[in-house]
Amino acid sequence: MSKILIVDDSPAQRFSLCKMVESGGHQPIAAESGEKALELAADEHPAVILMDIVMPGMSGYQATRRLHKSDSTRHIPVIFVSSRSGDADRAWGLRQGASEYVTKPVDANRLLAAISEAMAA
Repeated sequence: MSKILIVDDSPAQRFSLCKMVESGGHQPIAAESGEKALELAADEHPAVILMDIVMPGMSGYQATRRLHKSDSTRHIPVIFVSSRSGDADRAWGLRQGASEYVTKPVDANRLLAAISEAMAA
């Protein structure tokens, strides 16, 4: 059972993603902000981080760049999970260091496949 950090400012989205992650046999850890994600990533060392992009305070882009600058978290793959579905959004997300980009509404099979791929890389 791998720890998966879920970062989203929406309680409903966090709940939904936690259920999907649990259905895949993983242990979800939830954060409501980019700032909290940085703290939990350093403390919990999750196998993968599912990161929303648009959040108050620190965006998912900013949090991902900070995660990748830290020696203790740079190895953790980040998967952006966002309602932004344009090709430019996806390309920008991947340029920020994400290993994958999944759009909302989230398909559970697609998300679990992305998590498996990120952990195998």
